This record gives sequence, C-alpha cells and structure tokens, in this order.
Amino acid sequence: MPKVSQEYLDARRAEILSGARRCFVRNGFHATTMQDVLTETGLSMGAVYRYFAGKQDLIVAIAEENLGEVVTEVRKLADRRPTVGIGEALADLFEVIKTKHAENGFAALSLLVWSEALYIPALTERIKATIVEACGEIVNIVRQHQNAGALPPGASADEVAQLMATIVPGFILQLTVLGPSGVDRLSDAARALWPEGSTHATTPHTTGQPGE
Repeated sequence: MPKVSQEYLDARRAEILSGARRCFVRNGFHATTMQDVLTETGLSMGAVYRYFAGKQDLIVAIAEENLGEVVTEVRKLADRRPTVGIGEALADLFEVIKTKHAENGFAALSLLVWSEALYIPALTERIKATIVEACGEIVNIVRQHQNAGALPPGASADEVAQLMATIVPGFILQLTVLGPSGVDRLSDAARALWPEGSTHATTPHTTGQPGE
C-alpha cells in the first residue's frame, strides 16, 4: 500500500473524533455505540479501529482535546494580555467557552467527561494534570494584581488562581443546562466583581450609624 502522509492521518483522526463528538452530544456516551460512530463518519470499521481500539479510547481522546483547548486559551490570554484584570480574564474565558460550545458542544461534552472520570482512572489523572496546568497559567495573571496591590494582604496568588479555575466548571454546567442565554450576563458580573485596576479596600467594616 502507498504510504500516507502524517497530515492525512491527522485529518482522518480528527474526522473520526468530530463524528464521535456529535454522537456523544446527541446520545450520551453510554447510548452511543461504535456502529453509531461508523455511521456518523461514513467510515469502515477498519478505518476507525486503526486509530481507536474502542469507545473508551474515543472518550479519552475527546477529553484530552477539550482539556487541552482550555489550557491553550488560558495561555493565549496570559500571553496576549499579561496585565488583564481578574474579572476580565474570567469574562474572556467565559466567551471562549461559549464559542467552543456553539461549535462542537464543548460544555456538554465536558460534563459527560467529568462523569466518566469516576470510572476511568486515566481521565481522572488527565483532569488533575489539566487543573494544575491551568492554574499555573492563571496564577501569572493574578500575580500582576498582587504586585499592583489589588489583592488583600496575605492573599495567595496560587489560591486565587485555584478559585478562578473552580468557577469555570460552574459556568460550564450552567451553560449546558440553561443554554447561552442563561449565562449571557455572567461575563459582565465577573467584570463588575473584579473591575479593571481595582485595589483592595482597607477601610474596616462597621455596622453603626454614620458618625458613630
């Protein structure tokens, strides 16, 4: 047989994953069979099994793509706008996730992947690694604010970055359940909560009446 190029192999693999994504978003992981994937892609069994030994391999590959996309976008944000505010950083990430969800069901697939991670150790480890990697990228943004005095004294940049990374799955859950219109104002809320150039207020809180 003539040797095929790596570009061809990569394109065929991407084609299979794209078809599997559509099947999984439409029917879920458990209701989707390999025959469904074959029908969706129009490829032969041999063509698909050349790349993936079974459905679990497809799930892991799609999960890796999803997780990798998140880290890539966080890294782009950190490189493009290293001094962006915390609220603006979250808002930008929200908008990226909404766009990817419209393209390929990103948010719905993320929920499916998280549920499968309970039963597939390789997924659990991959998710852990991605969280650590994403937090490492986010912490660069947070430290810019810390250096500018915009974080409370004693606040840990690492912990604030982890908090930001924790907010994102909640956004993904609501995007999946409520739809894009249900999360339309969350980007604005993030910007309002952490406005650009805000500084930490040091005035103590009091409950008395003015002048007391």
